[in-house]
Amino acid sequence: MTNGTRSPGPDGRTSRLRAYRTGRSQDAEVESGGRVSLPTRTPPPPFRQVSRRLLLALGVLVATTLIVWLDRAGYHDNSDDSLDLLDSAYYATVTLSTTGYGDITPVSDSARLTNIFVITPLRVLFLIILVGTTLEVLTERTRLQWRIGRWRSTVRDHTVVVGYGTKGRSAVAALLGQGIRRTSIVVVDPQRKAIDQATMDGLTGVVGDATRTETLMQAELPRAARIVVAPERDDTAVLVTLTARQLNRGATVVAAVREDENAPLLRQSGADVVVTSSSSAGRLLGMSILSPHAGAVMEDLLTHGTGLDVAERPVTAEEAGRSPRECADLVVAVVRGRRLLDYADPEVAVLKPSDRVIVIRDAHSHA
Repeated sequence: MTNGTRSPGPDGRTSRLRAYRTGRSQDAEVESGGRVSLPTRTPPPPFRQVSRRLLLALGVLVATTLIVWLDRAGYHDNSDDSLDLLDSAYYATVTLSTTGYGDITPVSDSARLTNIFVITPLRVLFLIILVGTTLEVLTERTRLQWRIGRWRSTVRDHTVVVGYGTKGRSAVAALLGQGIRRTSIVVVDPQRKAIDQATMDGLTGVVGDATRTETLMQAELPRAARIVVAPERDDTAVLVTLTARQLNRGATVVAAVREDENAPLLRQSGADVVVTSSSSAGRLLGMSILSPHAGAVMEDLLTHGTGLDVAERPVTAEEAGRSPRECADLVVAVVRGRRLLDYADPEVAVLKPSDRVIVIRDAHSHA
């Protein structure tokens, strides 16, 4: 990849994608299909689940035993014509686990009504507890399909983050710090363990290769408002950006690359903003070695939610018609239309109601 590479046309893009997918390194296990994983809670340990079900089954058995024993006069025992607590427990056990042996039978009207309206439902509950694992799996699958369908019908203007490594997790943390809801962030990553971590963090995840259209369609990328491209490799970032821009022309695409020479190709591929991680880290290192305090301030500005924050916001009604210097926050730039203007530019000496300002503000007071 060189700075002089031209923007590839549809045929060039297709050939690049095909060549990349054919010769791609298989250093780690990758799932190519797009599978949606919604946020989940950590399930309790298996021993706790089994213990809870056993206690529920025991509770049902004890309740049935007490019901039979309290109405023991309405039952007939073929062995001795009397019913004690042990006989009641025996009757409850065989009735809940089977249809009964007929050696103890209800003879009074009250006992038979109790069997119909109380003991029979308890028998059903007992069986549900015993076969609860199978029913739970079926119920969970049905519930998951319903949740995914409901999510697809409601998700709009969300943020798609491709790659949940160090860069992707940091990007998500910054988004959350700026008020983006977890439910509006979708993570796409080829590694199952990365998506499991994302769902544990309360995010929606899609397992699959983000260079494939079907994977991005699973993430509902055509309806997204923001796309963060943060894979491990620069060539992957280029292919993901190409595919994402073909599916969504209006979304804001921000991509990260390791090397400066690949940044122009990302811009030609459709990225609105390209961040070079190696160069950014190098500049911060150089600044820090000459002025540790300046480096600390820059690190503070880049870490959302602590100390000072850099943010973009609309001009308030009180600020319209005034100078940027009169704003409550420290204004460093003004966004007017599609142009980014320095705060000292004579053109932005007076703020307009339609302007947006890039400000530095205190994170704690804002929170």
